[in-house]
Amino acid sequence: MKNIQLKRKSMRGSIFFFITVIFGWASHAQDMEVLTKQQAISEVLENNFGVVIAKNTIKIAENNQSILNSGFLPSLTGNAGASYNRENQEVTLQDGSVNVVDGAETKRYNASLNLNYTLFDGLGRWYTYKRLKEEYNLSELQVRQTIETTLLQLFSVYFEVARLSENETVLRETLENTKDRLTRAQYAFEYGQVNKLNVLNAEVDLVTDSISLMNSRQQLVNAKRDLMVVLNGALDRGFVVDTTVTFLGQLQMEQFVETADTNNVRLLQARKNATISNYNVKANKSVFLPTIGLTGSYGWNEGFFPSTSFLSVNNTTGISAGVNLSWNLFDGGRGITSVKNSKIQLETQEILLNQIKTEVQRDIANARGNYLNRLAIYALQEQNVITATNNYERSLERYKLGQITSVELRQAQINLLNAKTSKNLAKYQAKLSELELLQLTGQLLNVPL
Repeated sequence: MKNIQLKRKSMRGSIFFFITVIFGWASHAQDMEVLTKQQAISEVLENNFGVVIAKNTIKIAENNQSILNSGFLPSLTGNAGASYNRENQEVTLQDGSVNVVDGAETKRYNASLNLNYTLFDGLGRWYTYKRLKEEYNLSELQVRQTIETTLLQLFSVYFEVARLSENETVLRETLENTKDRLTRAQYAFEYGQVNKLNVLNAEVDLVTDSISLMNSRQQLVNAKRDLMVVLNGALDRGFVVDTTVTFLGQLQMEQFVETADTNNVRLLQARKNATISNYNVKANKSVFLPTIGLTGSYGWNEGFFPSTSFLSVNNTTGISAGVNLSWNLFDGGRGITSVKNSKIQLETQEILLNQIKTEVQRDIANARGNYLNRLAIYALQEQNVITATNNYERSLERYKLGQITSVELRQAQINLLNAKTSKNLAKYQAKLSELELLQLTGQLLNVPL
């Protein structure tokens, strides 16, 4: 009997040791930095790998749409050269005399600047330039889509950390209530008011609540590491998150839904692709028109000749200019084939645009329904917490008066715990649904989160 009592005292000591550690960690967490939503957004836009890569892509598109890559600027090239000849020459003149020179040397030097400029190429470069502009705009939309997707990923993890943080607080409150019940049961047992079963039940519940809190704490630590991966931050960074959640008004959300056709990033990209394909058709048609070019050069030539030549030294400098016209009357059918294929590509992009319109309308309708449903669930869960709280408080009073058993009190406690954790889950699910709907309506980056 004495050994059993010693074992029980040892188990109680272990339980209270873990409780002390857990509550000590909770007080330490209050001293950590608060990672706000805006701070998390700033860090993810600056450090996230996907966002950084997307920004590099748009830099390439910006370079491509520059005037330097348009073909509208002239080309200027410089040429220079020198030649040397040494040969034996025998020259017969008109009067029949013969002039023989062994080792005759000829030296020539030249340098020139050459200018080429295309005045007209059938409007091909004009439409190519406009296509590059649209490709840059398309790249901006692709970066925006990457940022929106990354923000959804960020808040999915951020709200999971917030949910687990609130659950950890609820579990600590539950553990503290169980600890108080155990103390009360021990006093009641010592005074002979209850039997030993109430004490044992309270000890079992205390262990159960301690394990739940420890598991919740580990889940929270893991979720924080997941958040640091999204932010590309230090995995051992200590912080707490903001658990405040606010929802947009229904009227404002309905306005966003009505204007989704002009703001949804998928639709905007599809329209850009159709515009790009249209410019490709026009650029390819330029093969049927002539090309007019302008050429100009400034050159210097100097030569040194042997005695067999009429000239001893020749030195020339000067400019030249010209206009040329080139018209490819028939290229074997490659131009016609290119135009036909580009028209098919344009038709394909228009079909894809109609398909995406239908898909976006479906996605918005589903997201709107999910959002309203989860808002309603959250409201019901809030009311359920109020009901469960009242039920637990009344059950606790009745337990103190001896009107109900510890098992009934425990059931009321579990109901309250489940109600609070369910409310936390419903709150963040509703907020994530709101963010998904904002992304589909093209307003995710335009409203405070």
